[in-house]
Amino acid sequence: MGIDSSYTANEIAAQPRLWLETYSIIASKQKELATFLSKALFFEDLRVILTGAGTSAFIGDVLQKSFQRKTGRVTEAVASTDLISHPDDFFVKAQQPVLMVSFARSGDSPESLAAVDLANGHCENLFHLIITCNPDGELTKNVDPTNSYVLLMPNEANDKGLAMTGSFTTMLLAGILVSDLEKLNEKKKYIDYLSEYGKIVLQKYDQRIRGVATLDFNRVVFLGSGPLKGIARESQLKVQELSDGQIVCKYDSFLGLRHGPKAVIKDATLVVYLFSNDDFVNKYEYDLVRSINAQKEKLYEIGIGEIIKFKDEIQLDLSIEVADANNIPEEYFAVCAILPGQLLGLYKSIDLGLSPDSPSINKSISRVVQGVNIYKQ
Repeated sequence: MGIDSSYTANEIAAQPRLWLETYSIIASKQKELATFLSKALFFEDLRVILTGAGTSAFIGDVLQKSFQRKTGRVTEAVASTDLISHPDDFFVKAQQPVLMVSFARSGDSPESLAAVDLANGHCENLFHLIITCNPDGELTKNVDPTNSYVLLMPNEANDKGLAMTGSFTTMLLAGILVSDLEKLNEKKKYIDYLSEYGKIVLQKYDQRIRGVATLDFNRVVFLGSGPLKGIARESQLKVQELSDGQIVCKYDSFLGLRHGPKAVIKDATLVVYLFSNDDFVNKYEYDLVRSINAQKEKLYEIGIGEIIKFKDEIQLDLSIEVADANNIPEEYFAVCAILPGQLLGLYKSIDLGLSPDSPSINKSISRVVQGVNIYKQ
């Protein structure tokens, strides 16, 4: 990466190594995790809730379908910020077994703590899997070992900067691996690919993205399909929070953008495409790119993919590719697909004269959310 010495820059750069460490942690605890999860997965009517606040909630957006597919249990991504205000909408049957998977960088957010308390009060048969980066967070304290398991990420994943970077990708990867523990050894090759892909983005495309960040854009649109829609959502948050809201961002699916939101693409708009590695899905995605290319309003287009086919035909300004073939499943590729968004946010923050570690000039946002009152029903 470049010469920036902020925590945020270093935390972005450390991720390919942290992914290898995350795999090693889960491999070392494979038997413990399998024993714990078997108690929950014993129930065929088990309901899985993936929860967290902000970026931690977006992990569930990315993970939900693959977690459901691999475990064979109905899985729902529910932000803790939604759960605490409308618990009766999510805890419908007290008798139904529930596995709540809580993602939390600090483990100190009031919503995360309240979500666990609400689950404890509503569910008669409840299991907690807490995936967190902070061993000293409140979420890790007073857990009941008979129905709870705390999975700690590598120490460096507990980001010091405002923006969640390594914490997001390590917890996402942990969720992917936990959902398919029986085949953990087979997945090591995907982790090796993933780490190499991350290095390619950070070394080959870093300066190109830094150059894009100097362009005069005032909004960015991120598009993704399937699990990559969740990455589009996290990407738009990274650029918005690191630019202190000076750059307004939107995310959507490729097909969803056509139904009205396409109107946001104007002359000063940067458009970022997160391409699926499924040829069938690409047909819809490339159609949308062609449609946007047919209009004059846009400033610059970036494509991100394991490989990007028909690059000449879709005429992107920057194609970020990491392989010459599709080598890993889409949910694994999602882990490194966030890197360009993180870098764009970092460098736009610097371009605007902000501090990436603490970009909020009026302190309206903070590393751990402040000022949230939790009320009893």
